Order: sequence, then C-alpha cells, then structure tokens
Amino acid sequence: MGKNGKKLVLFDIDGTLISAGGAGTRSMNLAFHALFGIKDAFKDIPMAGRTDPQIMKDGLKSHHLPYMDGNVGKMEAMYLKFLEHEINNPLRHVKPGIKETLSVSREMDMIIGLLTGNLEKGAEIKLNAFGLHQYFLDGAFGSDDEDRDKLLPIAIGKFAQKGFEFAPEDCIVVGDTPSDVQCAKIHGAHCIAVATGPYSKESLLNTAADIVLDSLEETEKYTHFIMSR
Repeated sequence: MGKNGKKLVLFDIDGTLISAGGAGTRSMNLAFHALFGIKDAFKDIPMAGRTDPQIMKDGLKSHHLPYMDGNVGKMEAMYLKFLEHEINNPLRHVKPGIKETLSVSREMDMIIGLLTGNLEKGAEIKLNAFGLHQYFLDGAFGSDDEDRDKLLPIAIGKFAQKGFEFAPEDCIVVGDTPSDVQCAKIHGAHCIAVATGPYSKESLLNTAADIVLDSLEETEKYTHFIMSR
C-alpha cells in the first residue's frame, strides 16, 4: 500500500475497458494510405499488447519506408485525425462490468489510472466516446515510451507529481494480454488478467498473472484481490 494508504490500479484500454470496433486498425490503415498511398498496410502487423509507435514503426519498416525522419510523427498526427471519425462506429462497445468496476474502485478510494500502448490523445478519443475518460487521473501511454515494459515507472512518476507516492508493489495492472502481465511483473507489481481481448483464459493462465478473470463482471473477485494485496 502506498504512503497515503491507497492502491494504484492501472488499466489497459483495448480489450480490457473497451472494444473500439476496429477503429484503431482502420485509422492506422487510412493514415498510411493518406500519407504513402499504400492500402491495408497493417494487415500483417501484430497489434495486441503493443504500443502505437511500435506498430507504426513496424508498418513503415515492412513497406521499406524510413522511420527516423519524422514519418512516425506524421503517422501519429494523421492517425489521430482519422480516429476522431472512426471511433463513431456501431461495433464499438464497453467491455462487461467496466462501469461497475470503475465506480466500485472510486468508492473504495483506489487511485485509478491508465497503462496503455495508445498514444495519450488516442486514449482520450477512445475513452471519451464512452464517457469513461473522467474516471482516470493520469497514466502512462505509448506516447511516453514505445517500450511497454518501461511504462509502469513512468506512471508511478506522474502520480508522484500529483502527490501520490507509490512503489511498484503498491500497483495493480489490469490488462488482457501477456504483454500487460509482463510490464507489471518485471517491476514487481501485481497483475489482474481479463479474458475479454484476443487471448483465451487458458492462455492467460499460462502467464505470471496473479489472477485471471473471465471478465470484470467478476467485480467481487477484482475488489477482493486488490484489497488483499
């Protein structure tokens, strides 16, 4: 528990809090086409659990385009422009139990933040579409570092600037991929894995996650785990 007697719970976004209905992938493809004239540029690029800058670099490299000359920055700006539009689609949805989980977390005086591969502005666009952005005080994003494994210390540093002192062992990362688990455990933080993304419960049980839930509808298990840390 932090010096202030609180826990820091850091949520991933895609697959954990929401499904954007494919808006992120479409926006990446549209941005790439707008800038470089290549369609479906990311069809063979893995995305789950990775940061947006990593994905963009891979897209550029796979099409033999330079990524050290400002192309990633151009991609980011164009991607965000398309995302504002693409997030408004009929397939987007909030994952099961999320609003209840966030409300209970607030009531129990937990500090709630984000740890996500999304660009900070992209995270804001996605969460605002569901009225969820207001729940999160701050976080660490793909725009802070393209290496997800470096994001937990960044999040801790940002919360320290807001007057909340946490050690890694005071933190719980909630995510839906093995990458979410890894970025927590390498720093000694706890991790709740949820099988609401592309990975099955069975595959998540084979990670170092402290607990694996079918979804965050299992709010009682979620709160019990956090309060027992």
